[in-house]
Amino acid sequence: MTITRRAALALPALALPGLAAAQPAWPDRPVRIIVGFPGGSTPDIAARAVAQHLQTVLGQPVVVDNRAGGGGAIGAEAVARATDGHTIGVSIGGPASLARILNPQLAYDPQADLQPISLLARMPLVLSVHPSLPVRSVTELVAHVRANPGRLNYGSVGAGSTGHLLVAEMAARHRLDMVHVPFRSVPQSVTELVAGRIEVMAAAAGAVLGQARGGQVRAIGVSGERRMEQIPEVPLLTEAGEPARDVYAWIGLFAPNGVPAERIARLAEEAGRAMSNTETARALVAAGFDPMGTRPDVLARLIRDEVAHWGPVIQRLGIRPES
Repeated sequence: MTITRRAALALPALALPGLAAAQPAWPDRPVRIIVGFPGGSTPDIAARAVAQHLQTVLGQPVVVDNRAGGGGAIGAEAVARATDGHTIGVSIGGPASLARILNPQLAYDPQADLQPISLLARMPLVLSVHPSLPVRSVTELVAHVRANPGRLNYGSVGAGSTGHLLVAEMAARHRLDMVHVPFRSVPQSVTELVAGRIEVMAAAAGAVLGQARGGQVRAIGVSGERRMEQIPEVPLLTEAGEPARDVYAWIGLFAPNGVPAERIARLAEEAGRAMSNTETARALVAAGFDPMGTRPDVLARLIRDEVAHWGPVIQRLGIRPES
């Protein structure tokens, strides 16, 4: 898919009737965008693109506030607790959808405390193995794990992350015995896969594309609806019978619950414009994401679907943040 086609995905966010005539008296002071990840991360790239665009159209300074930690939960909680009417936030899937299911003691509830604005971007996951493993397909991986119960380790960027859930569900479906090894960051987990200290991992595509192309890891399956342009030879997981058509890593824009609907609509409209910017689209595509910029209902539906699918998996497998 070309950048032009990706940018076109933002168009539904622009088709919001009557917005041009609606001019609420907002904002009347600087706007803050909280990001639960460090500067230079892909969520940060998306947040800064939105901030730059909003600053131009809103006529107020828009500041990006990085609150890294807790896999994004620290930033998401800060957004949920904001009461100044001028704070929004950028988050990824887990902290904005599944966090309370994983940890019932969490201080915020994504469904009750966060209001979806726009799905900014998404990318598929790539199931990869270390090249030393004698497998070149999902079917061969299943057979190999069955022949070596308890001997293979699979990594993730944390218990309850999308990559962890994808492999954990697959292991449960096929009755595979593998050991989960969670890491604190994407670079650390990829380094361990390349070194062979873990043998299997499902990770957001952008994290492993370079290693897959260079032969440092072997990609054997891709989640999502279509094969990736960057590695078209790698089949979809659905082609191997795995239910991963709707499994993506994603970045969303949120507001605290209670923000007026007209403000949410305008922010979604402007987020769509920001994501359709050629420079922004190019940066996100380079990181492996599809730029989007959707209406609020698209992100809300995505979250509902994730909760409906992964919630029972988390409960059935007893997954907790420390597991």
